[in-house]
Amino acid sequence: MPDNITEELVAVLSSKDSFEFKPLFDVLLLNLRERNAASGGEEMLRLRSYEKLQGLVNQGAVTRTVTGAKKKYKGVAARMTTLKAEMKLLRADWSEKLRVKAAARS
Repeated sequence: MPDNITEELVAVLSSKDSFEFKPLFDVLLLNLRERNAASGGEEMLRLRSYEKLQGLVNQGAVTRTVTGAKKKYKGVAARMTTLKAEMKLLRADWSEKLRVKAAARS
């Protein structure tokens, strides 16, 4: 199943900018609300987003730079391109499965 939070994280971190978590989450929340994909409480979404971000860091798709008390996150361009392509295929496969399922019901 496609993951809306990871899709948005990849979309935002594909830019050349680096983000601290709070501004990154603000952009993420706005984008998810525009897609009508922000469900649950904001605090739970913040926790899930941070968990997904750390997963991307562990995969090597995002670099974390620590300067004093500040942590900044930036996407690794080559890995972001690969993740975008993988997620696009996953979204297309999922949409096709839903279309077939809906057609079977009719």
